[in-house]
Amino acid sequence: MKRNKTLVGLLALLIILSLTLVGCGSDKGDKKEGATDGKKITIRLAHPMAPGNNVTLGYEKFKELVEKKSNGKVEIQLYGNTVLGSDRVTMESVQKGTLEMASSSSPNMANFSPKFMVFDLPYITQPENQQKLYKALDEGELGKYFDKVSEEIGLKPIMWSEYGYRNFVAAKQELNGAEDLKNLKLRTTDSPVEVAVAKALGANPTPIAWGEVYTALQQGTIDGEGNTFGLLYSAKHHEALKYAMDSEHNYSMHLLMINKKYFDGLPKDIQDILVESGKEALAYQRQVSAELEEKAKQDFINAGIKVHELTPEEKAKFKELTKGVWTMFPDKIPQELIDMVVNAQK
Repeated sequence: MKRNKTLVGLLALLIILSLTLVGCGSDKGDKKEGATDGKKITIRLAHPMAPGNNVTLGYEKFKELVEKKSNGKVEIQLYGNTVLGSDRVTMESVQKGTLEMASSSSPNMANFSPKFMVFDLPYITQPENQQKLYKALDEGELGKYFDKVSEEIGLKPIMWSEYGYRNFVAAKQELNGAEDLKNLKLRTTDSPVEVAVAKALGANPTPIAWGEVYTALQQGTIDGEGNTFGLLYSAKHHEALKYAMDSEHNYSMHLLMINKKYFDGLPKDIQDILVESGKEALAYQRQVSAELEEKAKQDFINAGIKVHELTPEEKAKFKELTKGVWTMFPDKIPQELIDMVVNAQK
């Protein structure tokens, strides 16, 4: 009887392990084109964004498209709102091969390759040139450059989702210009560029994981932060805020990555479905982003938050104070990459 119980226990353990390892990058890339062995492929996608956020909507569309195009052969399981951890934690899991896909903000991608910090440079991108930047990423040399960067760290980009322009917000300090940020404890990501920007503006940078920011605001651990109105509102940060200004001091994207080895091991038709679905979902996601961001800004105002619209002179002051950050990381952000981003928008 004892032996039987032991065998049953071992069998149960094997079943659990087999379920856990579904789609976890065990393929060696030797499958024939179109071969799936009749089994459903389950791909887990983790991201930190709240329900209703523009990035979340894009991944919901991606799931819909993949499952439709594959006739149900592929299932995308979404784990949003930091359920599986912060974007840094989940991207590390993808890199190790214990998770298939994850989404990370471009600032947090600096933890994996410092070259992603180029997008954190203050005012390196301009809203009016956004479509030119996207074209360079989607089908130009800039995208090919980051394909190689990603491959070097075991990842493959699927979507460069629009995240948006970050704006400074505060819990107690009225914000009418750059001078109002002096001595404020500002939440940043771990990106050295974001930290340098905060210092250049006279603030005290406080790197905190996204999932902990709401509580930090409530408890006074931080005085403010910089983020998109859309994410701040969907994450209910407006409940702890009173002031904001449209600084648009840096642009962020959310990068949907898949483990490169796992991707290479998938059948060719499934690879194509993932790439095609990513492109279609991306077009949808970028289309709805601007509208959602404008709505979120109005929601801020409706919630009683004072949003200061910076004058051209006030915004120029931000650019003047932070321009020096561009030259602080020559060993991490090659000048050729900075030039590539700038020239892509001309």
